Amino acid sequence: MTTTETPVAASEADATDAAALVDEAREALAAHLPTLVDVAADLHAHPEIRFTEVHAASRLTAELEAAGFTVERGFAGLETAFVGRWSTPDAGEDAATIAIFLEYDALEGIGHACGHNIIAAAGLGAALATKDVLAAEGTPAHLVAIGSPGEEGAAGKVPMIDGGVLDGIDLAMMIHPAGEDVAASSSLSRVALDVDFTGRASHAAAHPERGINALDASTLALTAIGLLRQQLADDVRIHAIVTDGGQAPNIIPEHTALRVFVRAEDRDALLETVVPRVKACFEGAAIATGCEVAIAENTPPYFSLRPNPTLAGIAEQAMVALGRPSSVAPQMGGSTDMGNVSHVVPAIHPMLTLLPDCSPHTREFAEAAGGPAAEPVIADGAALLAATALAAFRDPAVVVAAKATFAG
Repeated sequence: MTTTETPVAASEADATDAAALVDEAREALAAHLPTLVDVAADLHAHPEIRFTEVHAASRLTAELEAAGFTVERGFAGLETAFVGRWSTPDAGEDAATIAIFLEYDALEGIGHACGHNIIAAAGLGAALATKDVLAAEGTPAHLVAIGSPGEEGAAGKVPMIDGGVLDGIDLAMMIHPAGEDVAASSSLSRVALDVDFTGRASHAAAHPERGINALDASTLALTAIGLLRQQLADDVRIHAIVTDGGQAPNIIPEHTALRVFVRAEDRDALLETVVPRVKACFEGAAIATGCEVAIAENTPPYFSLRPNPTLAGIAEQAMVALGRPSSVAPQMGGSTDMGNVSHVVPAIHPMLTLLPDCSPHTREFAEAAGGPAAEPVIADGAALLAATALAAFRDPAVVVAAKATFAG
């Protein structure tokens, strides 16, 4: 996958249309903004990690139902996943169906350091504003607000995709707070490996020859990976931690464990070439030390985010109208399960500046996500998504073009 497909430069007329859409979205959002800010603050004050987001899901589904959405809770067997649906009365099968994703899980120990409370509030705002405009004008439309839990470390969108959440969806979108403004953000594919080495315990001083050292296996595997990096493409990232390094210094470790993330820009290269080579490092270390090894993939792979050029072009013009010119940024070093969505339907995942030049997953970012800097990101993020959705609902050619430029 290329880093991003650069959106085609919009004409002056396109820019004028985008500005008008943003103004319309902002007007529709005005009545909802106090609620959206309160939602973000509420979620920030009640951080919940993957698949435990009971408070967040309850608050968000209540807001959607109060606005007239029909909400299905517990989608795909995930207690905190939900799907809210609303359609204009005369919308038939040929009317566009657009999904707006809401994320709301926090990080262990550091709270909303990825700003998912802002993502949820902005996504909710976009859904409410888009509905209000469509209801007033009667444009045939199907609008879907998807609450996807467990983005951090569990790829919660994957079981929802497997459960059919994207069936019938034409386009999908969400926003994310960041350290800069980027309309066409992309990401790396990622595979998580849990590795267990099993050896045999023995007294480390009295009878070391009777032991089989599982820590030696872990050490050797990490050394092999360090050497492997010399022969890998520049986009590949491998990072690991030791989750179990042994029981006591005077006992030959009979068990050690590693948690390893392997990333690459190209999904197929990651799955077919890079991951097998990394696994070979663990298998070779086991052979060399006489240990047994078990390698598990306990979470689904994250696929690289593929921003749709057509939608990103509209989003970029909307960002300019919002006073946030999009930067030409390098690929996002992390991974997101919105990438998996982008391999199924045309999708975008714009980034909006919350704290300039500050990385998510830091305490500084968490503090900003719960402070006054959050409100403009919520307002602009909701307006950006609403403007993009309205452009697609009103002009069927946008949906056609997005599908034509879709690289699934």
